[in-house]
This record gives sequence, structure tokens and C-alpha cells, in this order.
Amino acid sequence: MSAHGWAKHGGPEFAEIAERYTILRCQVGSGLHGTAIAGTDDRDEMGICAEPPAYVIGLRRFEQYIFRSQPEGVRSGHGDLDLTVYGLRKWLRLALDGNPTVLLTLFVPESEIVSINELGRELLDEGPGFILSRQAGHRFLGYLHSQRERMVDHPNGKRTNRPELIERYGYDTKFAGHMIRLGVQGVELLEEGRITLPMPEPWRSTIVSVRKGEHSRDEALDMAAELESRIGRLIGSSKLPEFPDRDRADAWLVDAYRRTWAAAGH
Repeated sequence: MSAHGWAKHGGPEFAEIAERYTILRCQVGSGLHGTAIAGTDDRDEMGICAEPPAYVIGLRRFEQYIFRSQPEGVRSGHGDLDLTVYGLRKWLRLALDGNPTVLLTLFVPESEIVSINELGRELLDEGPGFILSRQAGHRFLGYLHSQRERMVDHPNGKRTNRPELIERYGYDTKFAGHMIRLGVQGVELLEEGRITLPMPEPWRSTIVSVRKGEHSRDEALDMAAELESRIGRLIGSSKLPEFPDRDRADAWLVDAYRRTWAAAGH
């Protein structure tokens, strides 16, 4: 992973940890959602690694390793790879908090898994039982609001690296697509306790059409507003537990590290 491109969060040292100790790596982003625009989107991947003891109980810390095939500050394009590998502790903290991007890994289809070991499979099987809760609804709303603000508050392209979309459609249609997607997935998670990947129809085609500029800015905002309202109601009525089971999560995490280290001879 570190032979080419730009890396941060530890460079070669962290790259080696990510390579050696990864328990799950999969595609995320538009390619996973099924909303990519042919010839325009890069490939986003996420990994989880059970880092060695020196980085958990010692003074050093491994929280994440990031690799981009483009240098820092250069926009990723078609064919580029953006990879983030989280340490298992950090990934689980984010998942328990309901981070929408991190939660995707619990529902990734087999075809989008790049690599997985026995512990990674165990996480996919058991994780939803102690991770998912109604608290995730608040995180989905927060991310939806962030995408909307970046679309609405900066109509002239400020804070966006896609000025060509502003010029062509009058607003950043990629922000709009993310905004609506987050609403759809937040509703599904709270209603069904899962996220379908790739996105089911008709929403998948709707989001692609939004990204192509086939809906006005106001139409996109109206769609997002309705989804936001549904999430707000579902936070109080969803069958998911109000909070994640942190005690169970903590016990699983400790056991996962112990087994990983024993198997590696640490």
C-alpha cells in the first residue's frame, strides 16, 4: 500500500501495521452505494486493523493510516485510491457513536470486500448486535446538515473543490447527492436496522440524477427536508435500542485484541 502515492499518519511504520494487521478492508464511497458517475469518481476504501500491543498499551498510538494515490492537496479523480485504515479501538468508538461512513462496513456486500480474516468476519456477524442504536440517527442528521450547509452556504464554490459543478448546474450536485443519500440510509437504518448496499431503487437512480444536475437545487433540498423529518421522528420510535451496548462492545474488543496478539505470538 505504501509503494506509491502520498501517505500520512505515520508513513512507512503505520503502513506496515495496516498491511500486516488488517482484519477487514472494503470499498466505501459512491462505488459502494451504486451512485458513482462513470468516469468521474475515485475509489474509496476503508480498513480496520487490530494493531500490535506496543500501539495499544505502550506510549505510541495507532489510530489510523491514510493513503492517497494523489499528493496532499491534489483532488482525487477517476482511478485514484483513497484508503483509510482505522485501528480497531478507534473504529469501534466511531461505530458506537453512529458515524455513518464507519457503519457502512457492517453491511458491505461480499463482492465489495477486498480482504477479511476470521476476526473481521466475527465483527460483521456480531457487531450490529452491540453497535447499532437510535443514537446513530443524530449522527446521520449531523452529516446531512453538513452536506447541506456546504451546498447552500457557498453557492459560488467556496469550500468546494468542484467549481465546475457550480458553473454547470448552479450548485454542487455531489454535495446534494450525499445529502439525500445520508437521509435515505438514516431512515432505513432506523426503520429496518440495516443499510442496503448498493442503494435500492428508486433512490439509487434518483441520487444519480441529482448528481447529474437533473434536479433543481430546491428539489434536492425538498427531498432532504422530508428525509430529515422522518429521521427526527424515527429517533424516538425506532425499534433499535436507545443506546449501543458499550459493555458488550468493550468485552468483545478486549477479547479480540487478546486473541489477535496470542495468535501473533505477542
